[in-house]
Amino acid sequence: RTAKLPTADSELRKQLDVEAKLIGKAAMHAKLQVIDPVAAARIHPNDPQRVQRALEVFALSGKSMTQLYEEAKTEEIPYQKIKLIIAPRDRGVLHEKIAQRFKLMLQQGFVEEVEALYRRGDLTVQMPSIRAVGYRQVWSYLDGEINVEEMQELGIIATRQLAKRQFTWLRRETDAFTFYTEEGHVFERVLEAVQQRISE
Repeated sequence: RTAKLPTADSELRKQLDVEAKLIGKAAMHAKLQVIDPVAAARIHPNDPQRVQRALEVFALSGKSMTQLYEEAKTEEIPYQKIKLIIAPRDRGVLHEKIAQRFKLMLQQGFVEEVEALYRRGDLTVQMPSIRAVGYRQVWSYLDGEINVEEMQELGIIATRQLAKRQFTWLRRETDAFTFYTEEGHVFERVLEAVQQRISE
């Protein structure tokens, strides 16, 4: 079950932003180590967005993010859970699909979508929504920091890095059924596995 984390608080985030500018990223991470050493070990000091969120959760709930996740794990789920992982076995295939997808997004107007947000004037690259993969790279292009070729290359690289982190997370799901797309007939194999698990 997903942990029930408190919703973002704009005033608190402003306070944390000010504090981060005053004492620096390393000191903010050190604060997190005291509050939630497990989360601090997982979150890099150079990831101020996630450090801030963990500090925010503690300030709003009085509980660390790790504690909230642990409490959620202990709650019983009233239905059977079947985990399915569907992915290419060959990372080269995945990388090619990621590149194709990002190029298709550009063809379908992704730059124009981000440009509309850029021109609003009330958004900045510090916001989580703009720091998302793809958006951040297009924003840098619109800011004139990189050219269009660099934007495309960096967007693809960032997506690959995200996929790598997702695979690291999926490797921990030892009780999941894994299906490789290269082997074909994925739907039929998934359906068979689900029916088998239900009948057990």
